[in-house]
Amino acid sequence: MSTEEPSPEALSKGPSAQPRRRGFRTGRLEAFSDGVFAIAVTLLVLDIGVSATAGQDLGGAIRGLWPSYLAYVASFSTIGAAWLAHNAITEYLEHADAAFVRLNLLLLLFVSFLPFPTRLVAEYIHQDKAERVAVTFYGIVLLLSSTMLLVLWRYAVRARLVRPDTADEEIELLTERLTPGLSAYVVLIVSGLFVPVIAVIGFLGIALYYIIPFRRLSASILPRGWRRKRHRR
Repeated sequence: MSTEEPSPEALSKGPSAQPRRRGFRTGRLEAFSDGVFAIAVTLLVLDIGVSATAGQDLGGAIRGLWPSYLAYVASFSTIGAAWLAHNAITEYLEHADAAFVRLNLLLLLFVSFLPFPTRLVAEYIHQDKAERVAVTFYGIVLLLSSTMLLVLWRYAVRARLVRPDTADEEIELLTERLTPGLSAYVVLIVSGLFVPVIAVIGFLGIALYYIIPFRRLSASILPRGWRRKRHRR
């Protein structure tokens, strides 16, 4: 798992001549992480289903599953946004160290746990007190996942794991991109105590903010002259 293999000449000269271990390669870390993200997304849909007696009114049973659809789309979008952010982080890495690998495992712990609170939201959204608990718990897991992404990136920058050719502007841009959702999650968690459904919609909105490239869309849709005027302002 080191970044370089000792040559036969170095092995013949003894342990003192072997090159130093410089860190972990990111290939296996990325492959393992992608697998966890994929499994977490797959598990989300397994909790959506109708009862065996729904044949009498199948259309009504399908429509009645709207809480499951809402929770599924919110969680799918959140995991997708987390995967995009994780992919951006690993793209900037030159190598990883032991602490980074363990922080990554902690992130995957929260991501793989997400199907459970998603099911709680889908099952208890109709019940007054239970839905508040379910949505609050759901929001806390989302907040922890987003926080770990930011922690992972900040550690990579501080530990000098990022490629040396990475510009400071790129580092700042990704840091800013990962930060705004944290305060929004806190606000929505509090809102979930009063209007749980609106809070879940808000969680979906945060995920879409990370997924949809608004800057690229505005650059391709807005007139060039209007963009220049806005930039001057």
